[in-house]
Order: sequence, then C-alpha cells, then structure tokens
Amino acid sequence: MYKILKSTPNGIDEFELEQLEKGCWIDIVSPSPEELHEIAAATNIQLDFLTAALDEEEKSRIETEDDQILILVDIPFLRSNKDYDTLPLGIIIAEDFIVTVCLEPNAVVADFSSYNHRFFSTFKKTRFLFQILYKSATLYLKYIRIIIKRTDELEQHLRKSMENSELFNLLDLQKSLTYFTTSLRSNYIVTEKLLRLRSTNQSGHLIKLYEEDEDLLEDVIIEYKQAIEMVEMYSHILNSMMEVFASIISNNLNLVMKFLASVTIILAIPTTIGGLWGMNVPVPMEGNEFGFVTITSIALLISVGTGYWLWKRRMF
Repeated sequence: MYKILKSTPNGIDEFELEQLEKGCWIDIVSPSPEELHEIAAATNIQLDFLTAALDEEEKSRIETEDDQILILVDIPFLRSNKDYDTLPLGIIIAEDFIVTVCLEPNAVVADFSSYNHRFFSTFKKTRFLFQILYKSATLYLKYIRIIIKRTDELEQHLRKSMENSELFNLLDLQKSLTYFTTSLRSNYIVTEKLLRLRSTNQSGHLIKLYEEDEDLLEDVIIEYKQAIEMVEMYSHILNSMMEVFASIISNNLNLVMKFLASVTIILAIPTTIGGLWGMNVPVPMEGNEFGFVTITSIALLISVGTGYWLWKRRMF
C-alpha cells in the first residue's frame, strides 16, 4: 500500500502514480512486490533502497548512490498496551522526490497528515527529513516516560504482593528499554553522519542545509542524546529493581521454609512421644489411670518449650 502526497498552499493533495510530480512524498507501508517494482520504475529509485526497511533486522545506516540517499533509522513502535518495540523506517531522498518505507503503519509518519500540513512541506526534502527524525526522537522520549510511569506503578504493587504477572510485566519493560537503547545509539550515529554528509560533493545537492535546517538537526541530535541518557539510566534502575525483587522473593521463600521447618519440629515432639507410648510392649505408667493425661501434658510442655526456644532464635 502506498500514498503519493504533495504540499499545496491549501493543504495536502493526493496523486496517482501516473500523476507523479516533482516535490511529491511517496509514503509506502507494507507494500507488495508488484507495488515496489511500479514505484521503482516510476521514480528510478533503486529497488534495494525500497526494500531495505522491509527487513526487521536491518540496522540504522546511510547509503548514497546514483543521486539517491537512503537514511535507515529505527523508530519506536507500540505493539500492544504493554509491549514496545522498534522497526526500521527507510527515508529515501531523490532529486525530485522523498520516499518513506515501513513495514507497518506507525505514529511517526502518521503525524504528517493534512491536519497539520502547515508544519511541513514535501518540497523541502531536507527539512522534512529532519522533521521525521525529530518526531521519532520525541516519540522515543514519550514512550520512555510511559515506561517509567508503568515501572513506578509496578514497583508499588510489588511492594505489597509478589505476583508473577507483575514480574513478567517488569521483564517486558526491561526488554523494551533494551531495544530502545540499541536503536537510539544507531540513530544517533546516523544523525552525526548526516552532518558530515552535507559537505560532500556527492550528496551536497540532495541535502541542502539552511540555517533553520541546521538548528532543526541540532535539535534532533539533542533529543536523541537526551533519550539515550534516559533509557540507559532507567535500564540500570530496572535491572537493579529486578535483582532486588528476585532477592526479596528468594528471602520470602527462605522465611516460609524456616517457618515450616519449625512447625515440623514442634509437631514431631508429641508424635514421637505418642508413638513410643503406643508400642505393644510394657511402658512406664502403663497401669496408671492418669497416665494418658500425664504423658499428653509432658508432650505439650515439651512442644511449648521447644516453640518458645525456636521463637527466641527467630525461627518464626
């Protein structure tokens, strides 16, 4: 599936592939092989560039070839209410067009629509590229703050009761932060390469930086730096929390086992005495009419004394 959009003074117009004009933005989401070949033939963009973002394992990078630049970055993606992930977004800058390619609909590209057409222009390819990168960086920060808030909520629940579901939720958040850490570092390297790329003869005519564009790129770099610092800090905090709660669970288990061992010792005393006096052989006080009461009282006294001794040694 793909859409061809172009900024106009009144908003955003949508075109068919046969009506492709200079300054258009081609937004491709989960395309079929036939659609990719059609777009490649209409725009002269290399097919390898168009398919690069369709591999979930692709790493962030920049490729330049034949008056075309591929900027591949990882963007944050919310798979469910509890599961955060990243997926590649390919941004291709050609001489007449800008193309975005992604496996799934995402919040980064969706933010550039007819509702906020005044804030971007498909004609200004360089600025549009930086705006996409900036949106990606701010979305990382937004999701990190949500993860932090959920971590605090889970911590409060875990302080009251140790449930497996809450520990699994913590594990999911830890996994999400790990994905974010790797992706943010790669994206930061890409933004630094963009700074160097602007001065090369090969791509200087494709990435033209004006003063406002440089300020925007600096903002992108600052946002990525902030996101990296936040995600690394809270990754360490979350790792520490997991270790602490694992130790607490282990300690609670030890306390339960200690309590059960103490109860077993106390219950074993009257059982042992009752077993000895229950043997089919002559035993002391065999003919005493108060023998049962006496033996039972002795067993109870020994059990109470043993319980008191264990309590003093903090076995309960």
